[in-house]
Amino acid sequence: MVVEALTYNGTLDPAEKVFKGGEQGFIKLKLESVTDVNHNTKRFKFKFDDPKAVSGLSYCSALLTKHQAADAAKPTIRPYTPISHEGGKGSLELMIKKYPNGPMSSHIHSMKVGDTLEFKGPIPKYPWSLNKHEHVALIAGGTGITPMYQLCRAILENPLEKTKVTLVFGNIAQEDILLRDELRQLEQWSGGRFKTYQVLENPPKHWQQGKGYITKEMLASILPSPSRGDDIKIFVCGPPPLYKAISGGKKSPSDQGELSGYLKELGYSKDQVYKF
Repeated sequence: MVVEALTYNGTLDPAEKVFKGGEQGFIKLKLESVTDVNHNTKRFKFKFDDPKAVSGLSYCSALLTKHQAADAAKPTIRPYTPISHEGGKGSLELMIKKYPNGPMSSHIHSMKVGDTLEFKGPIPKYPWSLNKHEHVALIAGGTGITPMYQLCRAILENPLEKTKVTLVFGNIAQEDILLRDELRQLEQWSGGRFKTYQVLENPPKHWQQGKGYITKEMLASILPSPSRGDDIKIFVCGPPPLYKAISGGKKSPSDQGELSGYLKELGYSKDQVYKF
């Protein structure tokens, strides 16, 4: 665990930031390495020109990627949340699933070591501060785990944080559980503050946790009660069907839209839910 770089408000204070936001625009980073995760997901490590620099991302923030295909009228731009530590020097790492009709994920999966990709950021999401809530619950599906991992790691690494974290993570099969080892290590290290509940559509024979899809009844038995008001926060991130069932989708990056789905039926308010 990396704790020495954390300040008292749970942010990082690096000497040099690659991404400064504002009018900086897109910058190119060179692909340093590619690691297979499973049949459709890989980890991509991009290096900085300055090996002592850090990304400049804070907790609950992301980066935009841009690629201009030769046969496309407009560039493709997609947001991604790095899985590397915000205080890590010299590089950042993305975990990306390849989608058959995904122009950016397909392009990144086709990249070779030494190729470059354009990035811009940081793109702030939820403004986290020290002990902002007593208990947060993270509901994720597939690669929607990446912003959740960024947040729960930040909370659990900070010795001044007291927040409890519960993760409900839905996937198709066991091999699709991304960051499984990292999540297990956080859970073991947390002293009981971090609990994970894995849900598989196609579980192995002796699977002991959730089976099928994430249901309203399942969430009712796992999540903190909505009666606790501002003491809790529910975060949601995943593919469109998960949003539709759990919380309803966002209208835009700046508009959370109305709350619907299981969370509304269970009595949570719009203010208690954040959609990544």
